[in-house]
Amino acid sequence: MPNKRLGQHFLTDRNILQRIVDALDPAPGDVVLEIGPGKGSLTEQLLARGLRVIAIEKDRRLAHECGVRNAEFGVGRLSLVLGDALKLDWHALIDAHPGIPHSALSTPHFNVVGNIPYNITSPLLDKALTPPLPARVVFLVQAEVADRLAAVPGSKTYGALSVSVQAQCRVERLFIVPAGAFTPRPRVRSALVRVTPLDDPVIEPGEVPAFRAFVTACFTRRRKQLRNVVMAVTGRSARVVSAGLAALELDPVARPETLGPHAFARLLRWSVRL
Repeated sequence: MPNKRLGQHFLTDRNILQRIVDALDPAPGDVVLEIGPGKGSLTEQLLARGLRVIAIEKDRRLAHECGVRNAEFGVGRLSLVLGDALKLDWHALIDAHPGIPHSALSTPHFNVVGNIPYNITSPLLDKALTPPLPARVVFLVQAEVADRLAAVPGSKTYGALSVSVQAQCRVERLFIVPAGAFTPRPRVRSALVRVTPLDDPVIEPGEVPAFRAFVTACFTRRRKQLRNVVMAVTGRSARVVSAGLAALELDPVARPETLGPHAFARLLRWSVRL
């Protein structure tokens, strides 16, 4: 039986499972870190494409079932790790895997995929986007979260999550997955989202924590004028903030919800130079 506390909803539709693998655009031999493999249905499809899979499962009974189901592929292609994906060091797992080619000069190329518990989507995304970044992340998430991730400035669903992820990645909301494809049926709509790191991200890796905190603070005041928001977030005077916004060519009466990631990055860098 599914563990409700762990948010388990098993996806069994073979066509959808194959479309999830397609979204990774994999090549044989690619390394895939799978979050929450459950009974191993998606794992089976990944292995059938010739991929190397490191699967992290918190539920001991499911980890055993996944291993038994996919035993034919051997330990060289599948590594099952029992533990909490939010607490484990993903890069260390990849580095320690004997079946993955390594180089002293580069980090192995890898992707991240999973039908993840919806209540921990944001922290899992934060972890997935911790450098060194994967080639792409494909997550099955609540449809409303997918909408927020892909939202454009000025839209109702645009917020701190949209800005933080889009500053580093291109976000694609691929398709809706009906509730009937899961056992048990979830009470919310689901969607597949693909997140691909940008070649030229808006922010540098070292800026990520400060950027996320700055954007989140701004969006707690999303309906206020930008001048007042920046004053509250930075603690600077109206005179200093007005001069800074003018230098950055940002409208002081605009709302935070209308600004793109580049504008937030420029604001952050201006604030730390003060």
